[in-house]
Amino acid sequence: MPAAGRSSRNFYRDLSSASLALLALLFAFGAKGADEDGGAWPLFENQDTLQVRIEAPLTTLMRERSDTEYLDGTLAYTDPSGQQHLLDLKLRARGKYRAQRRICDLPPVRLNFKKKQVLGTEFAGQDKLKLVTHCESGRGMYEQYVLKEYLAYKIFNAMTDMSFRARLLRVDWVNSERDGETDTRYAFLIEDDDLLAERIRGTRLEVPNVQYSQLDARHAALVSVFEYLIGNTDFSLVVGAKDEDCCHNAVLFSKESEGYLTIPYDFDFSGLVDASYASPNPKLPIKRVTRRLYRGVCEHTDELGPVLASFREQQPVILGLVSSLEGLEIKVREKAEAFINGFYRDVADEESVDRYIVRKCQS
Repeated sequence: MPAAGRSSRNFYRDLSSASLALLALLFAFGAKGADEDGGAWPLFENQDTLQVRIEAPLTTLMRERSDTEYLDGTLAYTDPSGQQHLLDLKLRARGKYRAQRRICDLPPVRLNFKKKQVLGTEFAGQDKLKLVTHCESGRGMYEQYVLKEYLAYKIFNAMTDMSFRARLLRVDWVNSERDGETDTRYAFLIEDDDLLAERIRGTRLEVPNVQYSQLDARHAALVSVFEYLIGNTDFSLVVGAKDEDCCHNAVLFSKESEGYLTIPYDFDFSGLVDASYASPNPKLPIKRVTRRLYRGVCEHTDELGPVLASFREQQPVILGLVSSLEGLEIKVREKAEAFINGFYRDVADEESVDRYIVRKCQS
């Protein structure tokens, strides 16, 4: 990682005794935690970008890329009241494709907090969290990929609460093995599966596959249209990758009185993100991720009317998410807006819907 000075090397290490006393008091009383309506932990309730400092042996993390052995580190931040927090942290590499050295300098990361220590902090209620990183240092387009993938999560949040929430971070990455060498980048956290289940009052299912008929048809159609909007074909609603639980780049949940819900994640292979390393499955009749292909099933076609109506209604909100997202370069923002507007042209009228959606559904 490129050096960015050493002034932050001892950041937050010299908390005053008064600050420590206040912090201990906060820990003693704890946080409110989940509310009666299904969960309201502060990390994902607050939508402001969170500035944090993560110090860890990053050289070892990047070299070994172990997805089983955690490394010791710390996470520091200042809350809106000015209170400083220093949290012990364990972290390890995660993921598959982006975990490969040939793809990313810095792999995606899993953070592991001490649950008692995060009481009274922005991370109250959190235990293990997925962190999406900038992948490569020194190449600005990779940071733009992070922001556009975060945007995909926010778009789906705008369509349904049955979605993974995300929190944007501005991270000072401090390499403890290189004399405090620092690199500042955008990243984002993804809501934990178990906390999502708690929030939606559902249960995560660990099965290899399900039938389309077992899915909640409206939600399945919503997911399929969303994936078409962002130009993503790298997912499955009913089956997992080899030797993995259902579903591919999605998690399966059950809820009483409803069919199964497949909730998607991992959108870096979408046309909206348009990552340089992304390409469609060669079995599909498209050559570039920026070419949309509807992957929904014909069984759910009856749900398309109300689903598409909801997407049309939310068009100003979705475009507002693009225009207001911090950190996007002007050309990247304009390209994202144009890509999303392409979706709305595809679903503008019955003829277009029939051509791009209905005729492409899978039997």
